[in-house]
This record gives sequence, structure tokens and C-alpha cells, in this order.
Amino acid sequence: MILVADSGSSRSDWMLHLPDSKPLSFSTKGLNPFFVSEKEIANTLSGVPEIIPYINEINEVYFFGAGCSTPDRRELVSNALSEIFPSSYVAVESDLLGSAYATFGSGKGLISNLGTGSDISYFDGEGLSTSIHGIGYVLGDEGSGAWFGKQLITAYLYESMPRDLMRIFQEVHPITKDIIIKNVYQRDRPNAYLASFAKFMGDNRSHPFIDNLLRNGFDEFVRTNIMTYPNFWEYECHFVGQIAYNFDIHLREVCNLHGVKIGTILKNPIEQLFHFVVNRELNVEI
Repeated sequence: MILVADSGSSRSDWMLHLPDSKPLSFSTKGLNPFFVSEKEIANTLSGVPEIIPYINEINEVYFFGAGCSTPDRRELVSNALSEIFPSSYVAVESDLLGSAYATFGSGKGLISNLGTGSDISYFDGEGLSTSIHGIGYVLGDEGSGAWFGKQLITAYLYESMPRDLMRIFQEVHPITKDIIIKNVYQRDRPNAYLASFAKFMGDNRSHPFIDNLLRNGFDEFVRTNIMTYPNFWEYECHFVGQIAYNFDIHLREVCNLHGVKIGTILKNPIEQLFHFVVNRELNVEI
């Protein structure tokens, strides 16, 4: 049996290949190794009732996750997965590579993740090129949920948000400065907390302030990420993530303005990624 995971900072999606029936799907919280420990990853999986009956039958685990771009972070996740699946082969790669497999398959071009965080790389059909991007929500993550959440919260705290929008925000999120500070600086997964305000943006996307914020955020992403690649206009650029999917109209308008050739925009890549991995490993179509 093959288990495949696509993990972000906010949520992880899993699919298990069952030879004689349809795949088993389930979700857990995000398992970014920069924000969760090896023990926490193992505890999270051991508490999933759907997977318990199959633990000893799973012989391959493929985990594609945010925060898994360096050897030490990949080892942390691999150790946790090996604890739960001791007899399984375990492979840990970046979520960006998983997104490339889900969209390009064996094709070539630019792959961008726009979810809780943001990242980009060139995919040559086999692997990703070395990237200067993906520097996290404190230093980068332009156009991501965390980036937009930071802009929104900052405008709220500085009272530079329009009064009508501020009243709506206070009704939906009756929070104080102290609550925000505690969630951003003292609690786990601050990037996921900031990204959680994307829903408010979606519900109020027609407001001029939100409309402008979305355009500015995507413009920042295109300029600091996509346009740093020589001849970027020659490549098709696929996007993966809830921010890209939920605000695709704004994203398309900004990309068209800069001559970016948009390919597929996926909300969640797990199904396409699962099919790619199972077909590659078992050489079967599902």
C-alpha cells in the first residue's frame, strides 16, 4: 500500500492506495517541521483512526510538505513517519515538488505555491532548480495568506483600514491588540494564524480596500518571485494553494498585466499528486 501526503502549514491532506477499493482520504493539521516537533508529528498521525487498521500493511510513504526543503527538516519528518510506519519506505520532499508533480507531471515550467506561505521554482520535468525564494513569512511569503493577513491586521491595529470595513472586521473578529500579539509572538504556528484572516478578505473582496490589497499582494509576488526568472514569459506558470484558487480573478489580472503565462490553478493538489505517485511507483492508471 502507498500513502501520499501533501502538507502545508495549516493543513495536511492524505490519500492511501487500497488495491481493491477506492483510495482512503483524510486530513490532519499542518505538519510544517519549522513549527511542529518530531514528537508532535508522530502523535498527530497516531491519533488518526482511519489509518490505524492499515499501519502494518503500508509499505511506502511519500510526504510532500512545507518546510521540507532542507535535509535536517526532511530528516525530522522522516523520523516521525518511520516511528508510525516502521516497516515502510519513507520519502520526504518539499510541497513545491509535490505541486510540480501534480500540475506538470513530467513537463517543464514554473511552479508557484500560494497558500499559507508562498514559494516558486523552475521544474525541469524531474526536479526543482535551486531557488532564492521561500524565505518564510517573516522575511518573504509575498502574496500568501500569511502576507495578506499581516497587511490586514497591521491596517486594523494602525487604524488605517477604512471605517466601514473596520466595523465589519470588529463584528467578525472581536479581538484586541493583546490577543493579536499573543497569537503572533507567543503561540504556535503564527503564520497559520495570520493566514486565517484570508476568509475575511474573501467575504469582502468587493470592498475597494480589499480589492487593492489583493492586487498589490499579487503584484509583489509576481515582481519579487516570477519576474526574477530570465525569460519568465516563455514558461507556463502553474499555481497551487487556496489563496491562488480563491482569488484567481485578481491573480490572473495581475499576471496578464506582467505577461505571465498562467497554466493550471489548483486549490489542493493531493488527488493529482496521489495519482502521479501511484502511477509512477506501480505503473498503473487509477
